[in-house]
Amino acid sequence: MAKVQSDKIRNVALLGHGGSGKTSLAEAMLYISGGTDRLGKTPDGNTVCDYDAEEQKRGFSISTALAPVMWNGTKINVLDTPGFLDFVGEVSQALRVAGLAVITVDAKSGMEVGTELAWDNATEAGLPKAFFINKFDDPEARFKRVLTQLHDKYGSAVCPITVPTVENGQVTGFLDLLDMKDYSYDNKGNYTTKDIPDAFKAEADEYHNMLLEAVAGTDEELMMKYFDGEEITREEAVKALHDGVVRNEIVPVFCGSASKLWGVRNLLDTIVDTFPRFTAREYEKGADGEKIKIEENGETAIFVFKTVADPFVGKMSFFKVMNGTLKRDMVLKNTTTGAQEKMSHIYVMKGKTQTEVDELACGDIGMIAKLANTNTNDTLTSGAEISYAPTVYPKPFMEMAITPLAKGDEDKISQGITKLLEEDRTLKYENNPETKQMVISGIGDMHLDVVVSKLKNRFGTSVKLETPKIPYRETIKKSVDVEGKHKKQSGGHGQYGHVKIKFAPGEGDGLTFTESVFGGAVPKNFFPAVEKGLLEAMQCGVAGYPMVGLAANLYDGSYHPVDSNELSFKVAASLAYKKCLETANPILLEPVGEMKVLVPESMVGDVMGDLNKRRARVMGMTPSETKKGYTVVEAEAPKSEILDYPIALRAMTQGRGSYDYKFVRYEEVPASNAQKIVEAYKKSQE
Repeated sequence: MAKVQSDKIRNVALLGHGGSGKTSLAEAMLYISGGTDRLGKTPDGNTVCDYDAEEQKRGFSISTALAPVMWNGTKINVLDTPGFLDFVGEVSQALRVAGLAVITVDAKSGMEVGTELAWDNATEAGLPKAFFINKFDDPEARFKRVLTQLHDKYGSAVCPITVPTVENGQVTGFLDLLDMKDYSYDNKGNYTTKDIPDAFKAEADEYHNMLLEAVAGTDEELMMKYFDGEEITREEAVKALHDGVVRNEIVPVFCGSASKLWGVRNLLDTIVDTFPRFTAREYEKGADGEKIKIEENGETAIFVFKTVADPFVGKMSFFKVMNGTLKRDMVLKNTTTGAQEKMSHIYVMKGKTQTEVDELACGDIGMIAKLANTNTNDTLTSGAEISYAPTVYPKPFMEMAITPLAKGDEDKISQGITKLLEEDRTLKYENNPETKQMVISGIGDMHLDVVVSKLKNRFGTSVKLETPKIPYRETIKKSVDVEGKHKKQSGGHGQYGHVKIKFAPGEGDGLTFTESVFGGAVPKNFFPAVEKGLLEAMQCGVAGYPMVGLAANLYDGSYHPVDSNELSFKVAASLAYKKCLETANPILLEPVGEMKVLVPESMVGDVMGDLNKRRARVMGMTPSETKKGYTVVEAEAPKSEILDYPIALRAMTQGRGSYDYKFVRYEEVPASNAQKIVEAYKKSQE
């Protein structure tokens, strides 16, 4: 494959609500351009972009796929992203390297939550946007209603480029408002073009004026021509449309049917003519916020935006050429790790199909396999010590404990998850030392379910997910004076240890051990054994959780010159500890964290009511500084009450809400809750 020059490259991310037709649109682009010899369909599991076994089994996208399309001498790198909220990390990766976002909208369903989130994500990434109203041939589709929704929500920048034609209640084609032509389709998908018929003149003029008003707003001369009633030529409109899209001043709207290939050619033509090339940005954002100039002929620099742990190919690093030209066998320095990496083989990906190339120009996207010391968000350069701004991923708060279904699989599970962590930055894993559980965190329940399937299919280990244990702790509330005596005679040397200890609430998390023994009642050489016995005993309180904040003063006891030894005094100390638990009013402590919940203003009441049910303390509310119409609810909540909060918040807000949670301290568990926890522990020990 010959090198495509930078000015002939477009990087387009397809976003939208699940089921709105992103993958179908990518397939249509590939088929029309000759990139495939058949039109893949999601229900049939034969699409180029949904090639993973999990995607084919589930019938929807779970990862971003690349589909390069050649159209009129221009290479369009299509990034097909998932629509379900659990896989938002994949969307973030695609937006990091895209030049424009095309948001698909179901013509029947209209604006959905996924539409709003796609707009918000693209806006946060600083990308120009366009809409493709898909499935406009559906009998229940209402293009005008959907366009009005978009116009009302996002303002006059939203302007139509193509609009459907309807005859006798059925869509027969569409009007191209740039060329002012009518495109009519037959049942086989063939089309003819002609001048706009009189029956559609009034409608065409209405939408054409909407388009002209939008393009005129990008240039003062065009604005004067528009108000003076002078004609704006097609060439002027196309240039103004390009400039407006680049500056985020115009959001073009297309209509079509991806499954029937209607309207896709016009979308491709507009992508080539008006969508921005990479170098139109002039600068890329650096890791520290600085501007890094884009130079087509400068030193080579690439940014790794995605990693895939393929069981057959190995580690696959997907990258974008940010500067200069990448050539085969180049040696680049990873500015993150300092390692040298050789670009032995460079590939262009079409779904899972790899095509080896000799070089890629600035702005192009490719893949290199088996880069041992390179991970997602790394920058590799041929000279300059620069680092590009990393992709920012949402934090995973949906926690579940992993239990192997087969004994001895713990190592295999850890190895498998390590591979998955390389490719999924919205996944978190820890082997919790307090609860002795392997805990995995993701964006939602579907996300974790996919992880379980990947562990089985890729790494041959089966696991089940369970509610994780809460790392409670225990402490005492009053001071007590107890003794512990261990005496055992079993022939030969016996065992004898006797201690008197004052226990009290202590400072700090651990044990504060002191001694005030007089007259050698307990020899000094046994003091460490007493302390060690207490430390070991403190690992388990009345409910089986570690004891913290305990002060112990050894003030008296006795010993036997023959039978006393370290073991005896360790046992005596543990006996004293057990008596302490009986009389010192032990309590349970639970982890509590700060929450910041971002929700639409209209849903604040529901969210606050739900937080109150979860024993949370609402600390205040403030209007969001980053998201118009949203409020940040600040609260403190016990971790035990928010294990399912990612799912609950999504249900309450239809996916619009998000939150952050950070552990701050331990607090006393209410008596009624503590009693249930203690009873459950005692029952488990029976």
